[in-house]
Amino acid sequence: MHHEGTVIGGRGRRDRWRRAAAGLAALAVLALAACGKHEDPTNLLPREKKEERVVNLFSPMEKMDPEAENVARTASDLTVMMAEEQLGVTMVYRTYTAEDYQDKTYDDVTLDRVRSNMDDLYLLNPDTLMALGAEGALMDLSELESVQNLREIVLAANTVDGKLVAIPQEVVAYGLFVNKDLFDQYQLELPETPEEFLECCRVFKENGIETPVGANRWWLETFVFAQAYADLYNGGNVEAEIAALNSGEARYSDYMRPGFQFLQELIDRGYIDAEKALVSEAIEAEGPDFLAGKTPIVMAYWGAANTETAYGKTDFTMQVIGFPSSRGRMPVVSTTGFGIGARAEHREDALRALEVMTSDEALQLYAETNRVISPSKNVKVDCVPALQPLSDRIEEGVYVLGSNAGMRVEQWGNTCLIVRELLGGASVDECMAAFDELQAAALK
Repeated sequence: MHHEGTVIGGRGRRDRWRRAAAGLAALAVLALAACGKHEDPTNLLPREKKEERVVNLFSPMEKMDPEAENVARTASDLTVMMAEEQLGVTMVYRTYTAEDYQDKTYDDVTLDRVRSNMDDLYLLNPDTLMALGAEGALMDLSELESVQNLREIVLAANTVDGKLVAIPQEVVAYGLFVNKDLFDQYQLELPETPEEFLECCRVFKENGIETPVGANRWWLETFVFAQAYADLYNGGNVEAEIAALNSGEARYSDYMRPGFQFLQELIDRGYIDAEKALVSEAIEAEGPDFLAGKTPIVMAYWGAANTETAYGKTDFTMQVIGFPSSRGRMPVVSTTGFGIGARAEHREDALRALEVMTSDEALQLYAETNRVISPSKNVKVDCVPALQPLSDRIEEGVYVLGSNAGMRVEQWGNTCLIVRELLGGASVDECMAAFDELQAAALK
């Protein structure tokens, strides 16, 4: 951790980082590039007497050539540069590739590596955080100075058994991407509630739009989360409600049922093509019709509005809004965080490095580079106009979490799989029974 008198950066370094950031292409949130070698100009000891301090970082993506000069670096890598220069450590990248691990997923590999103390710092998905946090395999990060700047949404999503086990560098928000021109053409207001959403779909359908909602096999759970947890996360009683779920006093299926019933109604009325959605990859399937003005509504993540490879450049007016809920348009939020092995060899250096990487200055640079929502409540970045409605809700503190390490039943992945069962013909009752089984297993 840094202390009084420590300067993170300074004008010279900050200018260098910002010049480097200006040349970055938009890359995926999990992409981490390898750092070049950095010499400490203040260290006058002979090289052979200099003790090398390293932090081993395990991440999901391949790194760039570590010897390349002046290469464009990802936003995460720029914050790693800050840590290296300030602390005099070297971040050693250890990366996952599917061919290296064959049938093992990134999550499977991460579980093994953390439990075996193979690395120091890890980029972790929510279900992995939940498992490792419950085992006591991750350090408690609560005492880091940067924690006091985090949004409540981040603290809630990454706390297991009262311990903050991970800190993200961005908050990933999902919303409805809508063709505002088509809504205007049929004199429709953008929907707030499930009932208003159904009415918009009815009007589109009656006016010759065959499938008003473009869906895929990954993201329909966002509709479910918005309706299931609108009150839980926005009703002022979050801790008590989650405690009731974790103890079995309350049932996940009771929360989930309205969202699944809503999806079933969308399917029954032909507003969603269930057969197509069941076999469709995100954006690849529904994207062309949305961009062509044939489908007025799709769902996607925040970054899809920032890049020309997805929905960042349309021939119509696009807006990104929250999903319909009893509390109005509801953003659905997920986070992926950095955690440190509780028994890692270099855990103290990793802790200090993470302090720098999650400082407000580092997170400001990260957010400006990737144009994303920051986990820090002090960091604000202008978004493209299309994203403003979604951004406004999040800044108001209105959202639901699609992933929460504090819930004993993993949310995002399990809900996604059970939604697929619905798309494949399972009844709402059968889907609710699946949630009851997951909860029973968790209670054991």
